[in-house]
Amino acid sequence: MLLLSKKQDWFGNIRGDVLSGIVVALALIPEAIAFSIIAGVDPKVGLYASFCIAVITAIVGGRPGMISAATGAMALLMVTLVKDHGLQYLLAATVLTGFLQILFGYLKLGSLMSFVSRSVVTGFVNALAILIFMAQLPELIGVSWHVYAMTAGGLAIIYLFPYLPVVGKTLPSPLVCIVTLTGIAIYLNLDIHTVGDMGQLPDTLPIFLWPEVPLTLETLQIILPYSVPLAVVGLLESLMTATIVDDLTDTSSDKNRECKGQGIANIGAGLLGGMAGCAMIGQSIINIKSGGRGRLSTLCAGVFLLIMVVFLGDWISKIPMAALVAVMIMVSIGTFSWNSIVKLKEHPFSTNMVMVATVVVVVWTHNLAYGVFVGVLLASLFFANKIGHFMYVESALNEDSNTRTYQVIGQVFFNSADKFTAAFDFKEAVDKVVIDLHRAHFWDISSVTALDKVVIKFRREGAEVELIGLNEASSTIVDRFGVHDKPEDIEKIMGGH
Repeated sequence: MLLLSKKQDWFGNIRGDVLSGIVVALALIPEAIAFSIIAGVDPKVGLYASFCIAVITAIVGGRPGMISAATGAMALLMVTLVKDHGLQYLLAATVLTGFLQILFGYLKLGSLMSFVSRSVVTGFVNALAILIFMAQLPELIGVSWHVYAMTAGGLAIIYLFPYLPVVGKTLPSPLVCIVTLTGIAIYLNLDIHTVGDMGQLPDTLPIFLWPEVPLTLETLQIILPYSVPLAVVGLLESLMTATIVDDLTDTSSDKNRECKGQGIANIGAGLLGGMAGCAMIGQSIINIKSGGRGRLSTLCAGVFLLIMVVFLGDWISKIPMAALVAVMIMVSIGTFSWNSIVKLKEHPFSTNMVMVATVVVVVWTHNLAYGVFVGVLLASLFFANKIGHFMYVESALNEDSNTRTYQVIGQVFFNSADKFTAAFDFKEAVDKVVIDLHRAHFWDISSVTALDKVVIKFRREGAEVELIGLNEASSTIVDRFGVHDKPEDIEKIMGGH
């Protein structure tokens, strides 16, 4: 069974994976160069990183068909390190980033994705779609009409080519777009921006290089403040992208294996002269839309990338940027969740608020981690507030025995603790108070403290208090942290000395 699964991952979609790998490799080249420029390093640093990370994650990653390479989110975090300490410290930070990500994988931090709500993922996707589109604008501002014509023609090819009989289903339309527009640009000798204008392509294969930094505590103090955020942002983007690809392909992936895979890939990148990277949502969607599904597509993307820049650099440099802009606009349109706009009226205010806040923060800061953090925080607060409203207390008086029974229903935690306390009438003259907890659950120390206060206040008013129905989980935390049955601690909670 395992052998069949491995075979399916690698050879279940050979033609689709190889062709999509070519498309992704072509789209990776200008982005890897651009991200290198952002980080302040030579273009080959981003290109070598993209090759290395794609190949390694294809083999050891947890999400088949997902594309990982050098990314803008990671590049932005490296700027100060490169400026202050140089390339060698960046390579050392990249290796350390990899080790941290492997550690996170063994700590099973990939499982934390279960805490990210669907509205945060939707906001993340929409924000990335906007950022991908915005990144294309410099190529469309202050240019000749030829660029607009080429871009429009590229989009027409991408969207109309699949409707052609037979051949439309055989070749990925983004690849046809790139090849066709390159041919037109060369034939007409158009004076437009090309891949070659982005930066010098390397003409040699990467070689193994140990970062030339002293192995001292001082070096660790320099690179650790960069490696930690690189590891966190890299895993965050990778795990979010894996979730999106899971949805697109209706398959599941091993998030903890992906953490380790990204770590191994970054160690490899650092030792081959590359910068740290992670999964790329745009390239992953290009891969999926072009027919890529298995690990072979990611491997081909990395291998073809290296072959193209090293051995076919003269041809690759002639690709017009307008062709790649058309592909990325297609990615932007395909990435954006248009359904989320339609459903704004149907969804609760809190869901919409989380989604919009995630979009605004990511687009405003260009930092995916900030956006997801804000989204998760808001989602948690809204959830706590919502659950807090479902806690209520009912009561009934037995006049024969002068006993008041309170029935607590719902979840008692930090947000509902005050509401729980306020539900009891401490001034009522009764002989006995029964607090029925069969339908309640106590979650934290705040809830236990609230229960202590209720019991102690009733006792101070002269009433006998009996707790019934406490479930096993609640009983554990109440027994551990509660003080109402511990005379020596009662005075402390009531403010006595």
